[in-house]
Amino acid sequence: MNILLIEDDQPLADGLARALRQAGYRVDAAGTAGEALRLLDAGAYDAVVLDLGLPDLDGSAVVAHLAAHRLDTPVLVLSARDGLDERVRLLDIGADDYLVKPAALDEFLARVRALLRRRRTGERLQVGRLQLDTDGKRAYLDDAPLDLNGREWALLAFLAANPGRIVSRDEIAAALYQNDAGVSDNAIEQIMSRFRKRIADCGLNLRTVRGLGYFFEIGDGDGGD
Repeated sequence: MNILLIEDDQPLADGLARALRQAGYRVDAAGTAGEALRLLDAGAYDAVVLDLGLPDLDGSAVVAHLAAHRLDTPVLVLSARDGLDERVRLLDIGADDYLVKPAALDEFLARVRALLRRRRTGERLQVGRLQLDTDGKRAYLDDAPLDLNGREWALLAFLAANPGRIVSRDEIAAALYQNDAGVSDNAIEQIMSRFRKRIADCGLNLRTVRGLGYFFEIGDGDGGD
């Protein structure tokens, strides 16, 4: 597996590259957005790890470049920016996951593994037994179409981009209702309860973490708790 690491903090880049190589990945490193774009145009990568605070361009330019050129390389944003609006913005323009610095090395590697598991196959993103057609906004269970309404699709797409981390009710509300700040916790709980039933047989778990939010994982399909 080939990974492009885009990080201008040299000691951090060296440590992350070393950890990735020890985990068995081949790693190319870039310290600027310009260098990263040249590498992306010249070769194929299985995943990109991206810092946002680059010296020449904001890292979001790399995400936009991948989307504009219809490159399906999954992107893990690794940034010190921890604002909800920024996380949602990056996910909306095409990033697949977002991890806030400083991050534990074990979690970073787990996020990379999850990203690679969810690599696109053709035009579809594989998540457990589900395949997501992100262009057509359709989901398939073992190649059979899954009947989802618009809000259920938006929730599935958001959770699939955030496996292995707790997402808060506010993040879910932002993903489903955009700028509507009047969504009650009870409404979110009802949506999540219905959604949990919809994915119960899909090899996915949606667990409630009391006081914090929800945790989405690829598992044995027991439906969570």
